[in-house]
Amino acid sequence: ASFVFPGRDVEELRAMVRSFTTADEFQKIVMYKAHEEIIRNSTQGITVTGLERLDKDKPYLFVSNHRDIVLDASLLQKALVDYGMETSEITFGANLMTSQLVVDIGKSNKMFRVERGGNPREFYLSSVHLSEYIRHAVTEKRQSVWIAQRNGRTKDGNDQTDQGVIKMFGLSRPDDKIESLVELNIVPVAVSYEWEPCDILKVLELYESSKRAYTKKPGEDLNSIITGIMAPKGHVHFTVCEPVGREELLRYDGLTSSAFNREVAALIDRRIHAGYHLYPNNWIAHDIRYGQNLHSDRYTPQQKAAFREHLAKLMKYDSYELETLRDLLLAIYSNPVDNCMKYNN
Repeated sequence: ASFVFPGRDVEELRAMVRSFTTADEFQKIVMYKAHEEIIRNSTQGITVTGLERLDKDKPYLFVSNHRDIVLDASLLQKALVDYGMETSEITFGANLMTSQLVVDIGKSNKMFRVERGGNPREFYLSSVHLSEYIRHAVTEKRQSVWIAQRNGRTKDGNDQTDQGVIKMFGLSRPDDKIESLVELNIVPVAVSYEWEPCDILKVLELYESSKRAYTKKPGEDLNSIITGIMAPKGHVHFTVCEPVGREELLRYDGLTSSAFNREVAALIDRRIHAGYHLYPNNWIAHDIRYGQNLHSDRYTPQQKAAFREHLAKLMKYDSYELETLRDLLLAIYSNPVDNCMKYNN
């Protein structure tokens, strides 16, 4: 309350929240203001391109790369509202439901539960259920839906769509794999951060995962949520990519189901990679990682010094292999350059 409405009486705010009867009211009065504060306090501005590709009266299935637990989806919601569209429903991993407060805030923002884990039969049944609900939301409720291209955040900067996600979309209409995806109106979305949310936390997790089976500590996800929201992110850019159309999907019509899912996932990857907004940090990291100065025209000496200062923050983790930590952090920022350059000069 003090973050979103500084100076306002708490009892007055409680009364306001109690008066809401719809998620739209809560989002447009409370969450919109929260996003303005997040943008003002932790970014140097949000930019969006590609919204003109969307029909304001049409629901979509937004498939996005996933860098921050909350902000990837929630900042896109503000962009949709500013464009004159309704907010979307949002997938919400069951592992994040750490308290009733988190559940309530999630449901008040049109988030719906996605089960994780379980034995193969339980996983299959939960995937069918998720697929049926997404199709119901888009085709019957006429509500857009946001989903990440894979389970969990990308921690190495190398965004790849899990073909299992494409397979899940089709489980609710197995009779026609082309029309099954066409009616979902899939739109890839690329989100790019100047300073990657939780980058050092991601590096530490990747490092520990490479040494032993990694088990998240109690409260770790909540810490990542808060860090992602509060820490400086610099500029943030969203690219709403070209929707996936019927003609493109027909190219893969003669393939097996597995090959079809793989090709559709690759198509979404191409759209997201080409849609990256590369910042000086990306070019700096690429030059440092590969010991070159090929991209020095894309950044200033001051920007390179600031990035090196950020790299130096790893020095306090001297119980780890510092060279490995350094390469992992550089990869987060440099891998998008390699992916983007496959499709753009």
